[in-house]
Amino acid sequence: MKYQLEIMLDLPRDQVVELFDNPKNMKHWQEGFVSMEHLSGTPGEKGAKSKLKYKMGMREVVMIETIIKRNLPHEFSGTYEAKGVWNEINNFFYDKENGQTKWITLNDFQFSGFMKIISFFMPRAFKKQSFKYMEDFKTFVESKSKA
Repeated sequence: MKYQLEIMLDLPRDQVVELFDNPKNMKHWQEGFVSMEHLSGTPGEKGAKSKLKYKMGMREVVMIETIIKRNLPHEFSGTYEAKGVWNEINNFFYDKENGQTKWITLNDFQFSGFMKIISFFMPRAFKKQSFKYMEDFKTFVESKSKA
């Protein structure tokens, strides 16, 4: 399943990317985020792997992030693997003339096992969750600009 999402952020790109690029900020905009543990490679750089833990309802979800492209402030891309789910997210950040930033994500989900069934019956749930993270990030970064 592939889809594209976009959102406008009322903050200049350099500030948006600085907040996006700091793993300590994930708890502020990724609901359910518990922890991030570096596994290999240079942290934050292409090829680096990290273990991400989330609490989603009554279950814990563990995924492995692998950074596949880091060309900030323009692009940050990674893969995210969990039981039954492989996801690639390509994030693009664009300066807008009015001091805003356009954030576009290209999302590619692939499923196996039980998750293939879930994705068949609830395809919109993945897109909805992706966009919720974007909206929560927008709220987070824009609250920082007012502080």
